[in-house]
Amino acid sequence: MSYLNRESAPFADELWERIDTEAVHAARDILTGRRFLDVDGPYGLGLTSIELGADDYCRQPEAGEAGAVVSRAIAVPMLRRSFSLSVRRIEGHFENNLPLDLSPAQDAAEAVARREEEFVYYGQPDFDLEGLLTARGRNELPAGDWMKVEQALNDVLAAVNTLDGKGYHGPYALALSPQRYNALFRRYEGSDMLQLEHLRRLCELGVYKAPIDDAVIVDPHVGRIVIGQDLMTGYASNDGIHHQMFAAESLVLMLEEPQAICTLASGKKKS
Repeated sequence: MSYLNRESAPFADELWERIDTEAVHAARDILTGRRFLDVDGPYGLGLTSIELGADDYCRQPEAGEAGAVVSRAIAVPMLRRSFSLSVRRIEGHFENNLPLDLSPAQDAAEAVARREEEFVYYGQPDFDLEGLLTARGRNELPAGDWMKVEQALNDVLAAVNTLDGKGYHGPYALALSPQRYNALFRRYEGSDMLQLEHLRRLCELGVYKAPIDDAVIVDPHVGRIVIGQDLMTGYASNDGIHHQMFAAESLVLMLEEPQAICTLASGKKKS
């Protein structure tokens, strides 16, 4: 792992283990996509792209013309956030057993995790990367007002029936905007059951509060998250005041069957 440049840092493996542990724990609290999508890897930082499908002619060659065989590939983005730790604080920790604040590492890991969530749900259109909410070929349905007690179940049932009708029989996962997720902490009239508990029975892979608008229901056939380098921390330099460091990872959402997705969007009309 020489690219992490840890050998240049003037502290021992013990501190690196603490930094990594704090970073991973901070990121884990934010990540939702990894909880219901298959995760493949890690394959290493050198995984910069993944080939898709089979090689084929870009167009059929005419008689006497040379053909051009083209491969398609998808980029594997690298996500990175810098942070710094005080030189004096680290020395004080090891020399005098003073407390060491590792919140900068946590903050950097959280920033990387939030960007990962953005790639999983929305992709990056400028680089032709799709997310669960933007995939071409996904199913789309309207979402009603979930302040009406029965509406959430009706909308999710409609999405599940749509996926089931396309041959995707679950189990299902449901990711929701914070507003829609929070609306589920109400009981049905005359019952002790929360709406959230009801939907968890329908969506056996879980119901998650995610940084999205509205809602998305997926079947496991949708695809997987391919990881190059999983979240790690590394060392950049020492300016005499701070140790300049970074948190980084590389990954991509491989969408294999977009029809295993059904999005629920406010204001969308039924077709």
